[in-house]
Amino acid sequence: MNSPLVSILMPVRNEERFLKGALASIRAQTFEQWELVVVDDGSTDATAGILESFAADPRVKVLRNRQKGLVSALNYGFAACTAPFVARMDGDDVSHPERLKTQLDLFAANPDVGLVASSFRHFPRREIKVGMLAYEEWQNTLLSHDRIMADLFVESPFVHPGVMFRREILSALGGYRDMGWAEDYDLWLRMAHAGVRFARSEEPLLFWRDRPQRATRTMTEYTAEAFRRCKIHHLQKGFLLGEKEVILAGAGKEGRAWHRALAEAGIKVSLWVDVDPKKRGRILHGAEIVAAEDLKSIPGRMLVTVGTRGARAGIREWACRAGFRESTDFICVT
Repeated sequence: MNSPLVSILMPVRNEERFLKGALASIRAQTFEQWELVVVDDGSTDATAGILESFAADPRVKVLRNRQKGLVSALNYGFAACTAPFVARMDGDDVSHPERLKTQLDLFAANPDVGLVASSFRHFPRREIKVGMLAYEEWQNTLLSHDRIMADLFVESPFVHPGVMFRREILSALGGYRDMGWAEDYDLWLRMAHAGVRFARSEEPLLFWRDRPQRATRTMTEYTAEAFRRCKIHHLQKGFLLGEKEVILAGAGKEGRAWHRALAEAGIKVSLWVDVDPKKRGRILHGAEIVAAEDLKSIPGRMLVTVGTRGARAGIREWACRAGFRESTDFICVT
């Protein structure tokens, strides 16, 4: 067998219901120079037998991890990956037959890129809620490195099981980390800080199964509170480096949640900016609320924390008109 060009990294636990479909989508790839590294993290159902059957293919490696958790399983499997590119995959999702080929083609056309994400579609569609459809639409519009970087702190810009990255990059960063928040979002932020460039396929290459048991719905690492802590941790390494005070644009529920998270990190809110005229002049947690039109300059760094869907574009337009520079004067975090 030729040396693999892509290692497909797949951690699984108790995936007997959907695993055959996920594995079939890998076997159906038009690009065939791959190896599959599956880490069975202590399954107690028929997962082990399904993997044993699939491992008749010499390109498949099955490892056992004795229920040590997702980050441990990812790092254990990554250590066994031998190809220069690593593609993530989960045991309940489905990859398009052209996924590996398309992502590799994007790497070939963009040698400076370190990670290629997939546009994706949730399924089954009849069960997808409005919020997740909006997340899908938002993420799939982030087609360039610049667009991805502009919204990097809004939400995780990539679906983890749809990415492919250069193995040397994750090795240099020391693998995945267990920090009490989403291990994938933490990785994207570390990559960005290290100067890694991103790209995305225009066509959906991953079909992401939505179900109550999905990790993003069940693990505390994926809660809104955990994401705020993750964002603040990384903001303090860049945009908020050395800052002890910050302005918050948005004095609503989301802004107040950010106030609490920032206080835990030792950062004080010095001023609030809000569009509601009824809030103008009030004092919230020791800081004044001002109207957007009253802010002629930004005495410090500003975080945009307006949680209303669709408001981000309007705030960016206002900030641009006011002469405020994104990523220098302000950054969107919701």
